Amino acid sequence: MAKCALLSCFFLLAIPTLSADEPKAPPVAPPVAPPGVPPAAPPAPANAMKPADRVEATPKGRLKNPYTDDNAAIVEAGHKLYMGYGCNGCHGGNGGGGICPPLINDTWVYGGDDDTLFRLVTVGSDVLQGTGYTRIGMENVVAPMPPMGPIIATDDDLWRILTFIRANFRGAPENKFGQPPETNP
Repeated sequence: MAKCALLSCFFLLAIPTLSADEPKAPPVAPPVAPPGVPPAAPPAPANAMKPADRVEATPKGRLKNPYTDDNAAIVEAGHKLYMGYGCNGCHGGNGGGGICPPLINDTWVYGGDDDTLFRLVTVGSDVLQGTGYTRIGMENVVAPMPPMGPIIATDDDLWRILTFIRANFRGAPENKFGQPPETNP
């Protein structure tokens, strides 16, 4: 019984909360279908989908963060979510690294664009590799990125976390969103 109560307390503490006065993401524009492909149903607005559902509903290369890292309220909300979901346990409190790679330097293991990062966090590195992504950067990585999509409540939460990570980037400015294509092997 005590074990069950302890687990219940842990679960309640592990669920991050956002206050109602924090800004919400603007509506996400539906992706444009390539010529000759029938358009898909428009995706649900941000904050209405689980990250895994957003990945399934959006063609590769079309996920774009609705936030910019110059919005202090969004960055702070992202920091709270980063800590609340336990990202700091592997990547360090401000993204400087730990048992997993730093998130604030020039090295993006799979790419630093919004779409790749959203998919990596959502499905994890093993599934990401299974969909054709390859490592383009190397870090001292002890473990694969686990799939956080089933844990993170909404796509909006994930975008806020990624905004916090962008705000803490300390590498060369031209590499903030990934290395230019000509430098990728």
